Amino acid sequence: MMRGLYAITDAALLAGRLTDAVEAALKGGAVVVQYRDKSTDTAKRLEEALALRMLCRRYQVPLLINDDVELCVATGADGVHLGQQDGSLQQARARLGPEAIIGVTCHDSLALAETARANGASYVAFGAMFVSTTKPGATPATLQTLTKARQLGLPVVAIGGISADNAASVIAAGADCVAVISDLWTANDITARARATAQLF
Repeated sequence: MMRGLYAITDAALLAGRLTDAVEAALKGGAVVVQYRDKSTDTAKRLEEALALRMLCRRYQVPLLINDDVELCVATGADGVHLGQQDGSLQQARARLGPEAIIGVTCHDSLALAETARANGASYVAFGAMFVSTTKPGATPATLQTLTKARQLGLPVVAIGGISADNAASVIAAGADCVAVISDLWTANDITARARATAQLF
């Protein structure tokens, strides 16, 4: 289903340049975009998600919404990514239908991943793989977890402190996608940084 660079937006890093930055990442080869905005500004979130949906359609790349099933419905996005505290996977699947992409954060737990698969997840995500500036207190995940997760038969996404410089080890361990935030959006040339990561696949 998916293999390559998984770009996750960051409201602070991309303030005032969201669509331009995401387009730069898409030009560099991002294969999935996740819109992540934890603010309560629903009008802004709807406007931004709609703009990204149009952009992602143009590049034929799926747009996922972080934690917000109703925003996914409202914008016609391709699916959602759910954390362990973000509501029921079964309810999200019932609301979004069988075609939607639904990913689940599993931290460093194969048990959580097995539950997610049983409940209809499209992919499972593990992390933090490295020290993360976005979530500094995140539980570390091991490369062995990625390797073992291959047996689940679902795409495996790795997240947390991943950069163009350290992604190779994560991919070698079994990640189908590497989710990147800071390394991508703080780059002087986002397209070049995205391409450097994408080429590791």
